[in-house]
Amino acid sequence: MRENLEQIVGRLQAAGARVLLVGMRLPPNYGGEYTREFEAVFPAVARKAKVSLTPFFLDGVAGVPGLNQPDGIHPTAAGQQVIADHLWPYLRPLLRPVK
Repeated sequence: MRENLEQIVGRLQAAGARVLLVGMRLPPNYGGEYTREFEAVFPAVARKAKVSLTPFFLDGVAGVPGLNQPDGIHPTAAGQQVIADHLWPYLRPLLRPVK
């Protein structure tokens, strides 16, 4: 996963894109060690590539019943708005005009 993310970010940067890496977390049933290793990949890739990082894509939405569909995983429209509001401060600086 780390290698794939590094390649994706590298290709985007080579194409001139400004990159925001958005981290993800796993539910606890994956086990402590695996969960920690998984979550550590995102900040490591961001540091190496010198890109911005949002630590957790579903911050404020995960585990909130009213913001998720009945499957408990996928956000509702209201949940999508929370995600957009959370990501905006990270995205806004990347949207400046290219000189």
